[in-house]
Amino acid sequence: MMLSGVTPLCWQTNSYDVDTRPAIVTMPLDAVAVSNSDWRDRLSGMDIPLAVSSDNVTLDCLKTLISTGRLTFDQGVKLMVNPSLNSVTSLADMVKKARFQDYVFFNENLHVNSTNVCVLACRFCAFRKGPRHPDAYSLDVDQYIERVRPYSSRIDEVHTVGGLHPIWTVSEYCELFSNLKHEFPHIHIKALTAVEIKHLSSRSSLSFSETLSRLSEAGLNSLPGGGAEILVDSVRDRICMGKESSDEYLEIHGVAHSLGIPTNCTMLFGTVESVEDRINHLLRLREQQDESSGFQCFVPYPFLPDKTRLPEAQLATGQEIIRMISVSRLMLDNIPHIKAYRMNIGDKLASYAINCGADDVDGTVGHEEIMHEAGSKTSLNTSSEQLARMVTSSGAIPVKRNSSYSQFEIINLPEENASHVLPVITVEVP
Repeated sequence: MMLSGVTPLCWQTNSYDVDTRPAIVTMPLDAVAVSNSDWRDRLSGMDIPLAVSSDNVTLDCLKTLISTGRLTFDQGVKLMVNPSLNSVTSLADMVKKARFQDYVFFNENLHVNSTNVCVLACRFCAFRKGPRHPDAYSLDVDQYIERVRPYSSRIDEVHTVGGLHPIWTVSEYCELFSNLKHEFPHIHIKALTAVEIKHLSSRSSLSFSETLSRLSEAGLNSLPGGGAEILVDSVRDRICMGKESSDEYLEIHGVAHSLGIPTNCTMLFGTVESVEDRINHLLRLREQQDESSGFQCFVPYPFLPDKTRLPEAQLATGQEIIRMISVSRLMLDNIPHIKAYRMNIGDKLASYAINCGADDVDGTVGHEEIMHEAGSKTSLNTSSEQLARMVTSSGAIPVKRNSSYSQFEIINLPEENASHVLPVITVEVP
């Protein structure tokens, strides 16, 4: 029997639950059209922006990408410290367009956190609660499904992560997932970070492979990739002591890939790490992808300082966030997609990142707690039309995707009336 805690009172469905949206016309897009396997050939034939051709660092990187497809550690560091941010973002935009032309992807998803009770107390985390905290909660099956039901007709993905519950084992999550799949078989379940898999394996006395196999049989489709933070253990010891090690994070994702479970991967930057640590993080992900080939998307996001206990954090500027997204696109030649995670960086910065190497802006989300507890102000009322308009406003073509990047639809928006008839006052002159 699943244990139920106090359910938070703040959960509510959002305004787009009442479907008053104008009709959106979609057009199927062949997956071949967004294949990025020949991106180096496309890159070699592109016009080189002046910002790239006039900068020795990015011009050298462009030549390397065309010839071998892979940048070195030293080149990555040079990109991180290059005074010309415009050169770095222009090169990243070239690579993004060589891979995916002007397409930018999103999906219709919903975040549902299973529990905020956690046995750890990571210094950067504002989400975690102790079991006796008045705001602690642990959803039972009915509560979990009730959070999904209002959105079920228009989403095709539920994203579920949470704390490391002191009592739950793999059985509780199998119960959640199997019941959700029974009621909504069309919904893709993207759930559980590597540290959650490690915790459930330990609690259930199972190997990583056995844990993931049971979860997959219950309905788990993919892993979201959170919890990577920085894959340098000296940094992890300072910001998230007690979580999985760098090697364990990569091992768990490798096991998932071997079982046919695709995953994303992430980076939390702007805490106490160095530029070199960030590049090493990217290289470790790249090496793992060489081995297991299961990473679909990389999601870099900055530390948000509100309500956390990491006063020595460096905090990333907007320019630094954009640079990190751009450098990620350039360094991760074997991970197809780079996401501008709007729940963390906001819609304005995400729309800018579209022209700096990012090809994905996540999804409609509907509800989100972890980033918002940490200080995110990103709206949770965003509809597919609004996301598509954000993409269009950046000069790109919005494409709705499924969770596995295997089905695509171009979004053709209803035209907005750009002109407005203003009232005219007539005055009779005597």
